[in-house]
Amino acid sequence: MLKLAQQTTRRLRGIHLAIPLLVLLVAFFAIPVLELVRRSFLDPDGALTLQSYGDFLGTPAYRTILFRTFFVAVVCTVTCLLFAYPYAYLMTLAGPRLRRALLVLVLLPFWTSLMVRTYAWLVLLQDTGPIKAVLAAIGLEQVHLIRNTTGVVIGMAQILLPFMVLPLYNNLQKIERSDLLAAQSMGATPVRAFWRVYFPQSLPGLFAGSVLVFILALGFYITPVILGSPQNSMMSQLIVRQVTERLDWASGGAMAVVLAVLTLVFVGLMSRVVNVQQAFGGTVDKK
Repeated sequence: MLKLAQQTTRRLRGIHLAIPLLVLLVAFFAIPVLELVRRSFLDPDGALTLQSYGDFLGTPAYRTILFRTFFVAVVCTVTCLLFAYPYAYLMTLAGPRLRRALLVLVLLPFWTSLMVRTYAWLVLLQDTGPIKAVLAAIGLEQVHLIRNTTGVVIGMAQILLPFMVLPLYNNLQKIERSDLLAAQSMGATPVRAFWRVYFPQSLPGLFAGSVLVFILALGFYITPVILGSPQNSMMSQLIVRQVTERLDWASGGAMAVVLAVLTLVFVGLMSRVVNVQQAFGGTVDKK
């Protein structure tokens, strides 16, 4: 009985410590979100209606922007994965000094303003920039990397890359390299040992990084505005236009709710594929 009382006391202390955070979340996140959801169901006269949702889902241009947003998020996620996996794998092979240097390179973007990084890409990717000069020198002068989806993906992938590298590295460093040696000692080639033994154990980190990058990419605003064009708008730009230019809170709220619901559906589906607790720092089970 005494032990149960002590456990209850410790739990209550933990709850008390969480109260300030809960207050902040309710005041600055939950209440504004609920208010946005409420307005999405109101017409200009304040009556309940689903007109905003019908207008959004029934307008081909809006559906195209929604599809483009998810398409860009998927491409950005795949791009980050292709670059992050080898980098995180190299971090597990490197010595302590090189590993620290590689980690600093990953964290360095967090110390730089998002606006500064995006404008730096604008300078690099513009038609008079150095990257375009290199492409022209090899006969690809017709390739344009600015004011289109390509430039947006490049800028977003560079910004989101750390969110893929860190979960992957957290997972990969827990995988015993002796598993690879054991597989090779039983006749497997290095490539086969990697794909059959090492890669499956890295899936939790891979899925965790992919979920983070995908969700963050869905809500990007600054980078698509600077590197993209109005013809390649994403959902965040459309929502901002509805609210700031047309003062149509109902339509903007409906668009935000649809995007949020689809995102939650995606996260729910992904949680069935991978153990979320394991992906974000749990140990890798060896069977």
